[in-house]
Amino acid sequence: MSVGLEQYLLLSAVLFTIGLVGALSKRNAIIVLMCIEIMLNAVNLTLVAFYRYGGLDITGMVFALFVMLVAAAEVALGLAIVFSLYRSRETVDLAEMDMMKW
Repeated sequence: MSVGLEQYLLLSAVLFTIGLVGALSKRNAIIVLMCIEIMLNAVNLTLVAFYRYGGLDITGMVFALFVMLVAAAEVALGLAIVFSLYRSRETVDLAEMDMMKW
């Protein structure tokens, strides 16, 4: 039994939907960051599936590598911002992180 392109794209769509719903509905900053990571992994899965089944050149893998680099930078910067805000506000609730308000 072989897994086809349709199954990979369906799994990618489900993962992206789960990440999108989680990022839009959760109030915890760390959970929102994890949901964004799920969405980036869904995009990676799509790129690799198109590379594998589309008969394309190495472009899909290069884009997947760039997405992983962006995801790593997002995690590093996002967690640094969340830890900094936690130290000053002692909460990771997004509704209470309103430092730009006067």
